Amino acid sequence: MTTNQINQDDINKAVWNACDTFRGVISADTYKDFILTMLFLKYISDVYKDDYNKLTEQYGDNPELINAMMSKQRFVLPEGASFWDLYEKRFEAGNGERIDKALHALEEANGSKLKNVFQDISFNTDRLGQEKQKNDLLRHLLEDFGKQMLDLSPKRVGDLDIIGNAYEYLIKRFAAGSGATAGEYYTPPEVSTLLATVLEPVEGDQICDPCTGSGSLLLKCGAMVRKNSGSKKYALFGQEAIGSTWALAKMNMFLHGEDNHRIEWGDTIRHPQLLDKDSTGLLHFDVVTANPPFSLDKWGHDDAENDPYGRFRRGVPPKTKGDYAFISHMIETLKPETGRMGVVVPHGVLFRASTEGKIRQKLIEENLLDTVIGLPEKLFFGTGIPAAILIFKKHKTDNNVLFIDASREFKSGKNQNQLTPDNIQKIIDTYKARKTTDKYSYLTSFDEIKENDFNLNIPRYVDTFEEEAKIDLVAVRTERVQLKNELQTLETEMEGYLKELGYGA
Repeated sequence: MTTNQINQDDINKAVWNACDTFRGVISADTYKDFILTMLFLKYISDVYKDDYNKLTEQYGDNPELINAMMSKQRFVLPEGASFWDLYEKRFEAGNGERIDKALHALEEANGSKLKNVFQDISFNTDRLGQEKQKNDLLRHLLEDFGKQMLDLSPKRVGDLDIIGNAYEYLIKRFAAGSGATAGEYYTPPEVSTLLATVLEPVEGDQICDPCTGSGSLLLKCGAMVRKNSGSKKYALFGQEAIGSTWALAKMNMFLHGEDNHRIEWGDTIRHPQLLDKDSTGLLHFDVVTANPPFSLDKWGHDDAENDPYGRFRRGVPPKTKGDYAFISHMIETLKPETGRMGVVVPHGVLFRASTEGKIRQKLIEENLLDTVIGLPEKLFFGTGIPAAILIFKKHKTDNNVLFIDASREFKSGKNQNQLTPDNIQKIIDTYKARKTTDKYSYLTSFDEIKENDFNLNIPRYVDTFEEEAKIDLVAVRTERVQLKNELQTLETEMEGYLKELGYGA
């Protein structure tokens, strides 16, 4: 087995190539979970094997002592449940059943860390075809991950977060190919970076994403704490409605070493799970951030009027648009002193009237809205519409609202546009400066927003109108006369040449 260091591109390429086993057989949206789960199992198996070999070298042939020490590692891998156990039996019938049993044993052995994480995935499913086809597909999958290139032991990976990054890479590739469903689990990394930077999470913060998805936004916030404070003293919280996506988030946290997390499975609006110890009130956080589903239909309107947590005291959002349901929930989970919040919303949230207009007015009158950032179109998977980021703070230093129109500065792509590092830095610099800049930002007062009937449509505040350059008619006429004379000269020369060649009269 090689001990050469590997790099991120090699790993990304190898795991993406492993998807060839399933391509043409089942859809990417289906085999995504198989690939990501196998990557997870392979990684912890290689780490476990590496640790076991080191202890064997140190303590010799003393399996009882070694097993006792292994039981105190970050995770437990039961006998017969490792990737290599499955690999050894890959030519035998029953690959699907064996993998399922291994995952179940892994869950059981690791208690709350991996509780129910694999309950929504079964490798022994008819979706992979009849028994023989299924067995062959899974044998190929085991062989793909058994290649030397995917030796994920610590001695090859080192201290780099290669596995976590590969996991994110796969999630992004699957998101790019899955169209409308991608938005359910993935926020583009540049948007996560922007939110995490603007919200400035620091040591000691409790950070929550009530629409966790694959957990990428929470991971960015955790990384930002370590960058800002050099500390791992923070806690990540989340809730995700879709079972398979919740499992993605749990594995993603595990692979990134984010053990201090609590991510619940369930509908955030109908059944919030992050409650206080008496289960009578919502938990409160220093930072709350999310990319909720845009204008969700059937978000739980019927029960909102009698919400036991008082989240809709500013008004119940319309039945077919859940944007302000998520905003209201997030606002009510902010800590009174330190709470700050960033949420991605469709532009309709900025100007729609009726109940949404009344909720928006109350949020502004309570001086909670801090900044509105307009983003470019086609930035998010599954939708081409432009979005905006709203920043709310419990304790603002003024009663102004900053508008940033970043919608025109991006890297254009065939299917998706991207914010470049320069685009992101300009937004951050403008946010921190908190002042008006020509055709890009505008710091407005409460009174001005009130004059606009609490409509937050960005063009009302940031004037991006570009005047057309004035035309110098005298210069145009002079150039026209010059061109006319040059043409006349050429015509005369051409006539002369033609006569010399015998074509003229």
